[in-house]
Amino acid sequence: MSVSRILKWVTGGLEAILGIPALGGAIIISLLWTPLLVMLVLHIITLVMTKKDGGQSTGSVLGIITSCIGWIPVVGMIMHILSAIFLMINAAQSDQKSTTSESAIS
Repeated sequence: MSVSRILKWVTGGLEAILGIPALGGAIIISLLWTPLLVMLVLHIITLVMTKKDGGQSTGSVLGIITSCIGWIPVVGMIMHILSAIFLMINAAQSDQKSTTSESAIS
């Protein structure tokens, strides 16, 4: 499994936690919106690694957008949930480079 796929699982899980209505809002507000900044950095790193590995970048791009508008109460919750779904779907798919290297080994 590539680094980008692992990062997608991690960021997808974190987005799912932040998407839980009371819990996610409490985490973000109690830590003074710092989780949104941390998630922005993680999504950018995931996007760079995904481009390097030739994988789908939809979830990471959506995560970056979510981190930028996640401070809006209801919109942020919906965006966190959508980002989590897309990231986990992308993480379940194999990357372009890992598919080529697996077929070269066989």
